[in-house]
Amino acid sequence: MSEPTIAAGTPNALSKIGCALVLVSAFLGWMCAGWQLAISSIAMRDAAKDLLVDGNEADVAAWFGRLTCAFLLGAAFGGYVFGVVGDRFGRAKAMGLAILWYSGFSAATVFVADPWQLWAVRFLTCMGVGGMWPNGIALVSEAWPNISRPFLAGAIGTAANFGIMMLSGIASWKPVTVDDWRWIMWFGATPFAIGLLTLFLVPESPHWLALRDGNDDVSKPKLAGIGEIFARPLIATTLLGIALGTIPLFGGWGCSNWAMPWAAEVGSPEFKAHLSLARSLPGTISSLLGGGVAMLIGRRLAYFLASVGALISAEVLFLYLTPDGDQFWFIVWFASLGFFSGFFFGWLPLCLPELFPLRVRSTGAGVSFNWGRIATAIGVVASGELLRTIFKGNYSQVGSITGLIYIAGMIVILFVPDTSQRSLKE
Repeated sequence: MSEPTIAAGTPNALSKIGCALVLVSAFLGWMCAGWQLAISSIAMRDAAKDLLVDGNEADVAAWFGRLTCAFLLGAAFGGYVFGVVGDRFGRAKAMGLAILWYSGFSAATVFVADPWQLWAVRFLTCMGVGGMWPNGIALVSEAWPNISRPFLAGAIGTAANFGIMMLSGIASWKPVTVDDWRWIMWFGATPFAIGLLTLFLVPESPHWLALRDGNDDVSKPKLAGIGEIFARPLIATTLLGIALGTIPLFGGWGCSNWAMPWAAEVGSPEFKAHLSLARSLPGTISSLLGGGVAMLIGRRLAYFLASVGALISAEVLFLYLTPDGDQFWFIVWFASLGFFSGFFFGWLPLCLPELFPLRVRSTGAGVSFNWGRIATAIGVVASGELLRTIFKGNYSQVGSITGLIYIAGMIVILFVPDTSQRSLKE
């Protein structure tokens, strides 16, 4: 049986104002989620050092890895939970709840008293970050016509990098230090108002409404279910989607993120913020272009070339440069890595929804993107322990080894089907 579709002019079709509300709320929600990504890079090392009673640099580095793991696992779990909520009860509602969730727990982070409390609250905060992504891209993809999707994918992909860039600029003006890091958690709580407005003002996906209205009981499992995407015929698609999401996530968190505590160890707080800005600014540009380039040269070729560029940038950065050496070239190559790794986040909002049918699109995209975080979290914790025990705090070695993940991207993309002709009404 084919799934319900809608045509322009039907009662469920969104007005121009409705479409604009969808795009603005998704952009702002994911932009503010980017603040939480920036907080993980800029503030977690200093927060861990402040909360540790006694600890050397290797211990601080290990806790930085654990807190990164908390972010990734929380986002993965939140991606599944809020993805199912979006498929069953509506994308807009789930998106508003996700924004409220990460804002509220960001405020709660101010009151933690030890590293394990920080770990737990960061896990909860990042559930909302993970829940924002699948519902935002599903809602935007379904509310706007296909002809606008490359631009929209780029806009949503850019939002998080824009948020990272914004907070990095603020942190360069008001540095985050071991003695003064809690203010940034209050800042991360300010999107609470956006969550409330999204919950009550943003219209629902017309395609989701058509699907819901085609069922007698909206609570029926056939509307959404994780079991379906891990069963035939979708299991191969789901595994490919998880791989496509894992590679850029591991590249970002398990590779390039090690440059931040490395810089904090040998440089000033301002240099750390400048480094984050150097990464996010080109990443903002490339993520904006990601969807359009994928449409222009092909989904698979675009992903392959981004993997090649990120691999070269990572190896040059970690093998041939140091943050206490020529800081100019360190920033240049870190910016290059930010450019190529940012490209993936314009590619993913365009291409991941195309892999899955309408009834499980939010769940499928959420699992693909956020379950990749689970594999990444395992890799980050493992590399953090290697950094502490074997590499003895040598960030160069752990960064260059984890950068090899981009070779896997060059291989996996060869097995991904061409989805360029697939309609999101399917």
